[in-house]
Amino acid sequence: MGSADSKLNFRKAVIQLTTKTQPVEATDDAFWDQFWADTATSVQDVFALVPAAEIRAVREESPSNLATLCYKAVEKLVQGAESGCHSEKERQIVLNCSRLLTRVLPYIFEDPDWRGFFWSTVPGAGRGGGEDDDENARPLAESLLLAIADLLFCPDFTVQSHRRSTVDSAEDIHSLDSCEYIWEAGVGFAHSPQPNYIHDMNRMELLKLLLTCFSEAMYLPPALDSGNTNPWVQFFCSAENRHALPLFTSLLNTVCAYDPVGYGIPYNHLIFSDYREPLVEEAAQVLIVTLDHDSATSTSPTVDGTTTGTAMDDADPPGPENLFVNYLSRIHREEDFQFILKGIARLLSNPLVQTYLPNSTKKIQFHQELLVLFWKLCDFNKKFLFFVLKSSDVLDILVPILYFLNDARADQSRVGLMHIGVFILLLLSGERNFGVRLNKPYSVRVPMDIPVFTGTHADLLIVVFHKIITSGHQRLQPLFDCLLTIVVNVSPYLKSLSMVAANKLLHLLEAFSTTWFLFSAAQNHHLVFFLLEVFNNIIQYQFDGNSNLVYAIIRKRSVFHQLANLPTDLPAIHKALQRRRRAPEPLSRTGSQEGASMEGSRPAAPAEPGTLKTSLVATPGIDKLTEKSQVSEDGTLRSLESAPQQNSAEGSPAAEEPSQVWREQRRLSNASASGQWNPTSEWVLSWKSKLPLQTIMRLLQVLVPQVEKICIDKGLTDESEILRFLQHGTLVGLLPVPHPILIRKYQANSGTAMWFRTYMWGVIYLRNVDPPVWYDTDVKLFEIQRV
Repeated sequence: MGSADSKLNFRKAVIQLTTKTQPVEATDDAFWDQFWADTATSVQDVFALVPAAEIRAVREESPSNLATLCYKAVEKLVQGAESGCHSEKERQIVLNCSRLLTRVLPYIFEDPDWRGFFWSTVPGAGRGGGEDDDENARPLAESLLLAIADLLFCPDFTVQSHRRSTVDSAEDIHSLDSCEYIWEAGVGFAHSPQPNYIHDMNRMELLKLLLTCFSEAMYLPPALDSGNTNPWVQFFCSAENRHALPLFTSLLNTVCAYDPVGYGIPYNHLIFSDYREPLVEEAAQVLIVTLDHDSATSTSPTVDGTTTGTAMDDADPPGPENLFVNYLSRIHREEDFQFILKGIARLLSNPLVQTYLPNSTKKIQFHQELLVLFWKLCDFNKKFLFFVLKSSDVLDILVPILYFLNDARADQSRVGLMHIGVFILLLLSGERNFGVRLNKPYSVRVPMDIPVFTGTHADLLIVVFHKIITSGHQRLQPLFDCLLTIVVNVSPYLKSLSMVAANKLLHLLEAFSTTWFLFSAAQNHHLVFFLLEVFNNIIQYQFDGNSNLVYAIIRKRSVFHQLANLPTDLPAIHKALQRRRRAPEPLSRTGSQEGASMEGSRPAAPAEPGTLKTSLVATPGIDKLTEKSQVSEDGTLRSLESAPQQNSAEGSPAAEEPSQVWREQRRLSNASASGQWNPTSEWVLSWKSKLPLQTIMRLLQVLVPQVEKICIDKGLTDESEILRFLQHGTLVGLLPVPHPILIRKYQANSGTAMWFRTYMWGVIYLRNVDPPVWYDTDVKLFEIQRV
């Protein structure tokens, strides 16, 4: 039968279904088989031939027919899984049912009255077919999920058969050990199967159905108690699914082993079409959804250093019920970590390779899913996090993230990407090793729209952060605290900043310490505290190599004097705020010598008008996102959260820490009923007295006269001479006692868990356009907006 006839018959069946007002019996195979037995329709055909309006009409007007359609389609998948799909006809039925369910499920989820349908049992659907069998009948959802899992390891359909001979000795699907059929070499599996285009396509269709099952989460509004676990994910990732381990491993290995370059030969992708990418994308999306697990509310297994003979650590306590999270948290072999890290770094760097060898490799689009996966790995598996930071390989993750942040800074549709990039860097910055790694010279010349500089990865990070703050769009302002916290966390370890980076930091201080900026919002002065903390850390702990920063501080000394003499009387406060109404944008580029951008770079572009984006829930403030720890003499961290803070004026964390005055400020600020911010003298005094200026003032007091004397004596205007003097200078014994180093470490909390859920599903919604699985359905987790 030709494909045109096939489509026509399928469409006729759909029309019959939508026009029948009487229930069609489940036993009427002649009617139901039209949907899957005699047709060969692609998933795109199914979407075109089953319009949304008709699915909704059947749902409202003849619900029993929609219920029977779903039940019969699931039954066919179960039969296919039972029989092992040996014939071409059986495989075609499985694919047709899979496509039909992918089309219909979102319309079941969008109607609250239907939500329990898949979790109810269907009369007569027991395993033995007898009447008394209903007691142990499974809910439809469970039958569907188990059938998908079985079908994903079905010889000659989704995996290579291990048998040489013919059908008579076909592998029995029930005795089959799916661990021998893992899709790709990597974690816990050494054998790389022959690539097979048909198997990849079949896996992809089944994974798309699986993702659609999981997508019920999109139809529930964001709840702050992220305790509402997704029942589909919960069941699929439980011990009920005998394929949980091989499937988790298959998904992870398929993603991490993927090489879009085409086996290292540039431009190879132009000759051979790459059919692996759609499977890899689908695998990445299914993987991150199965790992949607709030680590704040559950105990993640703490793993000691012992290694066992298996790829997964035998950790006790047993860890989360969700086996995918459990397996992920227990990976522990060095070679497995290496494989995962190399794979993710290779894929994240792919868009960068594009920029200096255009079109040499296939450009992948799923970097956001990869960033979520990397986040989950670091969050759930601390050993992986330490492995990442153990060598300079972490820089292979850092550079692509900085590239994405810089590239997306002007684009409102990519706010989510900005956030996840910053969250990952915040998580990494809580570890001392990250700061140490940043001292490695930066030589990779990825064309980026930033000033040219010669220096280290720390310089790159500061220059990109400066660019985001001064030329990103307005909606990024909530990230400023996070960006500066990252700089504070790494600052005690930075051996020598370049002149470009030093000037950028001082430009930020200048911008943030203008009176109208400080007075115009309750939180703005925190940014000044963060920057002063950066300068103090570098002066106290890394003075020797940082003559560029010291010189920049001396040149901009007036900024520090202005801060020390900040007016606190009401008339001055009001005058500053008046000036603001006439002032330009808060952070103009003035005063920052921009310098030419790198060759070959394109400016960061705003979103095209009309671009779709999904809304995100607000992220918690930096005080909720992080927990303060103090670095002891031996380098270990001591949490400060529970310890009572001693309040001394000099050098103690309390004196330099704005956080305990946050609640106080709200009280002092007498914000009027209209919500209009009204700064008072008491409020300004409450934090001005805590500005940690002692170290810098002492430095200026000692060095400025000496520098001025050199200039007069030698008639110098040449900065190289002054820099040489500062390089050999020392402040030993002249500065206040070094303050303890404070690190603000990311801590898991349900606010970020909810943020990740909305972000992840928003990405999946927008990325699945062919077919448009969720488009135009009534999703509740986020709003779809146009830029």
